[in-house]
Amino acid sequence: MTPPLQTDTVLAMPLVYTRRTATDFFILTKPRVVLMVLITTAIGFYLGVQDAPHYLVLLHTLLGTALAGGGTLALNEYMEREADGRMQRTRLRPLPDGRLQARDALIFGVALTLGGLGYLWWMVSGLSALITASITVSYLFVYTPLKQHTSLCSLVGAVPGALPPVIGWAAARNSVDLEAWILFAIMFLWQMPHSLAIGWLYREDYAKAGFRLLPVIDPDGRVTGQQIVLNCAALLAVGLLPTLVGFAGATYFFAALLLGSVFLWYGMRLATLRSLASARHLLFASLVYLPVLLAVLAFDKITFPYIDLDHLSAHVASAHEQHGGPHDHHAGHAMPPK
Repeated sequence: MTPPLQTDTVLAMPLVYTRRTATDFFILTKPRVVLMVLITTAIGFYLGVQDAPHYLVLLHTLLGTALAGGGTLALNEYMEREADGRMQRTRLRPLPDGRLQARDALIFGVALTLGGLGYLWWMVSGLSALITASITVSYLFVYTPLKQHTSLCSLVGAVPGALPPVIGWAAARNSVDLEAWILFAIMFLWQMPHSLAIGWLYREDYAKAGFRLLPVIDPDGRVTGQQIVLNCAALLAVGLLPTLVGFAGATYFFAALLLGSVFLWYGMRLATLRSLASARHLLFASLVYLPVLLAVLAFDKITFPYIDLDHLSAHVASAHEQHGGPHDHHAGHAMPPK
């Protein structure tokens, strides 16, 4: 005869279930990806600030971005739950493993995404909310379905992946300036070797899921290697632009030159060897390159203080009135009183 469960055990079961479910919903948002999004958003905000940082605005920006980003990634897992079940590296995610129901994940993802976009709109700016919404739309409705059809999906997917620093910049200035697009270009070009290295490492898994990534449809890896070297070389050049356009100093320039050269070397190494080891090394190099580059850029940024022209004009007019104006001053010396 099976012994009856103790009362404490029975009462604890719903609590354990709730904790596990909450953990699975949290996993559904891909927290490590969200963390990277928040770091790049914060860097964009800091670089966009022209005077003292408004920390409350930054906090609102990060919270709204975290909600919208986590919701978008949860919806991506909802859309790809069947493909994830066919891959070794993703088959134990909450949806393919059956720990969460698809309907619950859909409701959760939609609620998080809309909540984050609304929060950004009301608490930060309409511009930052619109940029975030463009990430959601392009990631879910363009990039995600394209993965099943064309290797060009990596180029398309790099667009939403490159926009987080632009969100931060827009939150700080309520505009998108040249410097923000340079940050976008750096992020865009960085993602290509990064994602292709991942694709090379897991191309058999991706093939099982039906994803037509470039490493999957390029058996000998020649074209993949060419694309990696091309994008690493472009990144080396574009990475120098912050100094060349005047919003970073010489320290950043030489750091970007060194980091970009090392990154390019690892890309050339993968293109030559086409091995799993060289792909792992390139992936590791990409994970070092980006945070170090952005940290040095933040450290060495050149700030042009914001000038309130109305306040300056009023101050100059007040000074002129106190001294009688420049013309009266000179007239007094040219024609002394009788």
